[in-house]
Amino acid sequence: MAASKPVEAAVVAAAAPGSGSGVGGGGGTAVPGTGGLPRWQLALAVGAPLLLGAGAMYLWSRQRRRRDTGGRGDAGGLKRNSERKTPEGRASPAPGSGHPEGPGAHLEMNSLDRAQAAKNKGNKYFKAGKYEQAIQCYTEAISLCPTEKNVDLSTFYQNRAAAFEQLQKWKEVAQDCTKAVELNPKYVKALFRRAKAHEKLDNKKECLEDVTAVCILEGFQNQQSMLLADKVLKLLGKEKAKEKYKNREPLMPSPQFIKSYFSSFTDDIISQPMLKGEKSDEDKDKEGEALEVKENSGYLKAKQYMEEENYDKIISECSKEIDAQGKYMAEALLLRATFYLLIGNANAAKPDLDKVISLKEANVKLRANALIKRGSMYMQQQEPLLSTQDFNTAADIDPQNADVYHHRGQLKILLDQVEEAVADFDECIRLRPESALAQAQKCFALYRQAYTGNNSSQIQAAMKGFEEVIKKFPRCAEGYALYAQALTDQQQFGKADEMYDKCIDLEPDNATTYVHKGLLQLQWKQDLDKGLELISKAIEIDNKCDFAYETMGTIEVQRGNMEKAIDMFNKAINLAKSEMEMAHLYSLCDAAHAQTEVAKKYGLKPPTL
Repeated sequence: MAASKPVEAAVVAAAAPGSGSGVGGGGGTAVPGTGGLPRWQLALAVGAPLLLGAGAMYLWSRQRRRRDTGGRGDAGGLKRNSERKTPEGRASPAPGSGHPEGPGAHLEMNSLDRAQAAKNKGNKYFKAGKYEQAIQCYTEAISLCPTEKNVDLSTFYQNRAAAFEQLQKWKEVAQDCTKAVELNPKYVKALFRRAKAHEKLDNKKECLEDVTAVCILEGFQNQQSMLLADKVLKLLGKEKAKEKYKNREPLMPSPQFIKSYFSSFTDDIISQPMLKGEKSDEDKDKEGEALEVKENSGYLKAKQYMEEENYDKIISECSKEIDAQGKYMAEALLLRATFYLLIGNANAAKPDLDKVISLKEANVKLRANALIKRGSMYMQQQEPLLSTQDFNTAADIDPQNADVYHHRGQLKILLDQVEEAVADFDECIRLRPESALAQAQKCFALYRQAYTGNNSSQIQAAMKGFEEVIKKFPRCAEGYALYAQALTDQQQFGKADEMYDKCIDLEPDNATTYVHKGLLQLQWKQDLDKGLELISKAIEIDNKCDFAYETMGTIEVQRGNMEKAIDMFNKAINLAKSEMEMAHLYSLCDAAHAQTEVAKKYGLKPPTL
């Protein structure tokens, strides 16, 4: 299975940062058994037998619940999701909150009764929108309440915080909620109100910790709190990724990744020398190139380094050709841009791609390839209009280029334009009937459409299509991989496992296949040891496989091993190929950090494996 094909593999993966994807923002497949949903929405959705609990599961939980309840967000009705603005009578009962007996009890009851009366008066003012008067009453209730009445006092502080909230006095809201939580540590209303105040005060870390505690206490069942958690996680992730990505050290992917990426193009001039044996006079061509290399052609030297898999020297050799304005300047610009993209430096790649595209005298295939790569880059940067424009321009200038339709088809899948995607795959197949990858992806597109629409007859037709593809192209690993995902959706786990084994037989050095097979073991047999063994094998094969580290991290979150999870996420962050991918990984890491802090402060832990 080609882990690095642009906007590719399972097609949805380009929307899934960190999917083992490469230049085009796609690559590794979606998590088996999830209907083709992107991994960033799932973290570790490997089937019903596993329990929720990772902060990374917020979005998936919300989507699953909305789907199951017709979009209401909660099977119990609207009450759970209603805006929490009103004050209340009492907090949830807590141990030791009953009224005392014995000497002095009567006087204490009178004090508490007076406090309750002040609170009730405050509630009336609150409901009438007279928040200043309400605050005065709640303050009186706090001063009258016996200090040992923790639950009652916490309610009064929380009610006063609600009134401060209506006046948008966020600092006071946070202070009163803190008092309430100190008195009643598992007070959901106070924790959530403080989380919202922290959000307004731009205290994202504190906000995340509070809302994480709320989500755990509510069993991840309240849409409102999970929406806030998801929002803060994304904001934190973007902030950290922006700073980290700006100062990151460029990192060359593994040789397998690079070769897999280039193999996704059939009309790419700059990659042709890598396709050994494709031309009958290849050796003669090599001899000619070797002579020119001695004449200081930086581009030809770079191609030689590609042959030798000495990828670290390619950018510098291309720069020599470009600086000298040599014979192969257009090719050197495109090759340098491609490797900038491979190391995750889109800012450096774009000017080179722009130049190639603007060179009217350049080979049209070079310009079309540059447009495909820039379009894929735009899609990774979540600029679908610019991406679509580049793909359409590529089709206009080189209408017989199968790569254009292949990669544009993947873009259309990401944009949920399945019919247009299928038309593009069909055109790619017409131009290159031997394109096994396009035929497999067409089947997967049709399958996703049928699966989403719950059309059983179309699902069966798509499954039959997969059988025909793997029969016709038994050497196409991607066909087996995509079929395995569809089989997992249909809970045909044994056959899916066989398909992954076929992938491994064909591409034993493809780490992402081992990760997917490991996830399948968790869903199918709940075999945690086997799943971890396979994912560890993926890391052994390719220690630059960010997908493997990320997946390992999400499993460790599920197991409650937060320190190890954070370590795995940090390793994936250092391997991230785009700022968007890095932001996603920081979100997972921050969710694990937040759970660690919540466990320390409140003794709260989500269910674990």
